[in-house]
Order: sequence, then structure tokens, then C-alpha cells
Amino acid sequence: MASLACAGVVALACASVQAAAPGITGPVFNLNAEANRISQPDGSSIYSWGYGCKTTPTGFLPANITGTCSSMQIPGPTLIVRQGDTVTVTLTNNLPAAAGTTSILFPGFQVCAAALKPDKTCPNTPTGVPGLLTREAANGGGTVTYSFVATTPGTHSYYSGTQGDLQIEMGMYGALIVLPTSGGGGATVVPPGCRAVAATLPDGQTDYRNAAAAYNNPSACYDREYLFQFSELDPRIHEQAEQQAAKTCNQPNGCMSVVTEPYHPAYFMINGRSMPDLMDPNYAVQYPHQPYNGNPHMHPGELVLLRIIGTGRWQHPFHEHGNHVRVLARDGNLLLSQTDSTKLAGPLLFTTTTTPGLAMDGIFYWTGKGLNWDVYGHVAGAVYTDPAFPAYAGKPVVCQPDANGYYTVDPHAPNYYEWCADHNKALEAHPFGNVASGGPVTLPDANILTNGAWYGGSPYLGPDATIRAVGANGTTPPSGTIANSPTSEAGFAFMWHSHNEREITTNNIFPGGMMMMMLVDPQAFTINEGN
Repeated sequence: MASLACAGVVALACASVQAAAPGITGPVFNLNAEANRISQPDGSSIYSWGYGCKTTPTGFLPANITGTCSSMQIPGPTLIVRQGDTVTVTLTNNLPAAAGTTSILFPGFQVCAAALKPDKTCPNTPTGVPGLLTREAANGGGTVTYSFVATTPGTHSYYSGTQGDLQIEMGMYGALIVLPTSGGGGATVVPPGCRAVAATLPDGQTDYRNAAAAYNNPSACYDREYLFQFSELDPRIHEQAEQQAAKTCNQPNGCMSVVTEPYHPAYFMINGRSMPDLMDPNYAVQYPHQPYNGNPHMHPGELVLLRIIGTGRWQHPFHEHGNHVRVLARDGNLLLSQTDSTKLAGPLLFTTTTTPGLAMDGIFYWTGKGLNWDVYGHVAGAVYTDPAFPAYAGKPVVCQPDANGYYTVDPHAPNYYEWCADHNKALEAHPFGNVASGGPVTLPDANILTNGAWYGGSPYLGPDATIRAVGANGTTPPSGTIANSPTSEAGFAFMWHSHNEREITTNNIFPGGMMMMMLVDPQAFTINEGN
């Protein structure tokens, strides 16, 4: 996967940021369906319904993130289990009586409406009450239990099977992550070439992964993982539901008459939040019913697993700037070569277009390959003085290419996964020179151009890359014009956003909606995905 042109890349410096694929562990879950309110960046408080935890969950993953699970949240709790587990989900209906019954569908699995018998078959007597697509929990605190064997690893969706045009719109959806095992719900597998989950990564930084690989396949290894659930919201529908929620109702199917067409969504969300709320930490206290964020980080060369789910009614063409995404699987089904069943054959996608109800897994990475300049700002013969890498202090940073052309000898090196063909290749030999002086582009004169608060003052990765890049010729930009300290992050920000322009607004206000930043950080920067 060749990197795209560097359009959309800006130097960035900001505080430590949090993201991961957090969730609750099972395989037994006790969920609640309840009404509450969520917030939007325009100040709106929107009446919604959602799944939440009725009792304290067994645990949270990743283990180094402190999680919470309220009685209602959007999306619902991410359920994390192991392949082969017998999963049991008991749902209690605490929605308003006027909403009627509710339920959960788990597409892709053979589900019983009761706890499985020891032989993994369904009992003769189901729980709950009859529904159109599945057994349902009656209003007024009724319950229903669903059980199934998590036969297929990967990312899966779950959502209401009752009056979907209303209940899914109101927020009743979530994600199920099945970690691959060798069978029987045992330890997660470590395919050849993958690294087992440990306390730290090879470079000494914290390992936030839930498993060594997304599937039991060497091509499914990853270094970081992020879950993105796409949905839209029509406030008119929510207002009608709120107005009718207090109705006295004795009918089992509810007493609401909410008009769900024509459909005019005004809010476009990823993980229940819109930009800029997306960039706040997971489990931030200001969003008690929207616990998950969307703010991915990586170091160059890391394999980033994207777990993507479409919910709601619309497709959302999500574009990941910086590189294409190699699709591994859809709905837990690996995309394999027709001639070699051990080889993956998923497409490279310019946009990972979501489809309602569809989940996909893909790999994204970025190395700087193909940019035709040294993103680390190395200068031939110059020594590296960054105190974060004392082993390299006082000597030049080398780039010994591996068989694929990258520097992978030492994961502690400040240029780990550098594309060696561009080592020591300056973007611009002089701060205000021209293209002919040695680079493919002319840098803007910082004396006349304001680059904004996020601009770190350098087109290079690393806290001291500006100084290393220009040496005795000066600084870029001149002293006193750098908005952020050169000792801070100084990475790159790639905008990830919907290619439907309306969907990067919040109630017609730009920027907002389905938009986030992928932050590519130098190896020197510690990525903190905790909260």
C-alpha cells in the first residue's frame, strides 16, 4: 500500500490523546434498555434510547483503561468475548411503557432465546414474548435472554429487532468483538509473525491491544485497534418520541405513533459523538451516556486495525487520508484468495463505505514511503541529540533497509520504520529556498503565512526535527513564531472524514459530524490511550 500524496498533512502538537477499542468482557452480559439524553456539540440535549449495563460487568478491556458502563449509553456497550465462548445476554426492558417491547439481534450467529443447554442446543421453552424477528422483552421491566456460541471471530454488530425504523434511530445498537482462539473459548491465538499481547510494545510503550491478531491468520496482525460505529440522527423523530413517552399505555406493542419518514438527519455521529466531541477521551465525564471516542494515534510503520460498523439507514463514505485501507473481512468472514485459502484477498479501499448493519475489519498503516523526502528531517552527518534516545546521542541516525526497504533493525530507534530510500533527502535545503534547491515543494514563508495553532513549525516528525532539518541556516519558521513547544508531540494529522460533505457538519454547522484526526506521532512520542 503506497502512501498517498501529502495533501492533508499538517504538523501537529497537542496533549496526549486517548483512543482504543474499549468494551466490557463476558461471556455473560446483563443489559438494560432505557431512555436518557445525549449531547451534541451545538449544545443540543437529545432524548434517546440505548442499551446499557444493568449490573456491573465482569470486566473491561483493554486492561489498562479504566472503564464505566452506565444503565444507558450510545452506542451500547461493546461486548468483547473469545471465539468458542457461549455468550449469554439478558436484556431488561426499562423503556417507557409507550415504547412497547424491545429486543436485540445478533446477525451471523445461531441464537436461542434462552440459555443454551449443556449440549449447546436451545431449550424447549424460550424466554421473553413473541416478536416479528426474535423473542422480545415486554415493557414494564420484562426480560429476554439470548444465547449463542461465538463461532466467528472479528467485528460484528448488534441492534434492536423491534420496530427498527424507530428503535435503531433512537440509539439501540452496539458492537460485538470476538477475539480469535484455537477453539473452545481458550487463550487468544498468536499467528506466525504476530506479537503476543504484553504489558509493553517492543519499543517499551504500553500495549493497548485486546489480541495479537484480528483473525487466526498471519495477515491479520496489528499494533493498535480502533472501533468506529457510524450513525445518523433525525431530531424530529426523537422529539416526537419524547412527546409521546409519557403516554399511559397498556398495549404490549406500545402506544407511540412516530412518523419516521421523510427522513432528514441533522446529526452525524461516530461512536455516538460528533466532531469535536469525538476527540475527547473515552469515558469522559462530560458524556455520561456517550463513553466512546474516535481519535486514532499511531507511530510510522504500525499496523492499525480498523473495526468499522454501519448503523442507521444511510451509507457513509468514510475516507481515511494518508493511505488506503486493506479490508480483511466483512461480518467476520475473511476475504480469501480463490486459489490459496491461506492468503487474504480483500480490496484496497480509498473510502471504507459503511452499509447499515455491515461490519468490516481493515488494516491501515503509514510510513512516509513514496513522499520522496525524509519526514524525520535527517541531515547527512548530523548527530541525534534527543534525550529520549540516549543510545543514539552523539552519532548519526542510520537507515539500514530490510528486505522491504524499511529500517526495522531496532524498534527503539527514533526512525523505526523509516523508508530508507528517502533517508537524508531534504524537503527543502534552505528555509525559504525554492524547488531547485533540493526539495519537491517550496515551504511557505512563515513570516507572511499563519499556519494555525496546530502547526508545529515543521514538516518533519519529531520534537527536535525542525532544528535537525535546518541546522545552522536558521529555524523553520523563524524564532518566536512557533505556536507549540518543539519538545511536544510535533506529529502529523491526517483528517479522516465522511466524503458526503453534509455529514461533516453538526446541524449544518461546519466543522462537525463524522470527522476526526489520525495522529501520526514520532517514535519519540509516547502514545497514551488510557483515560
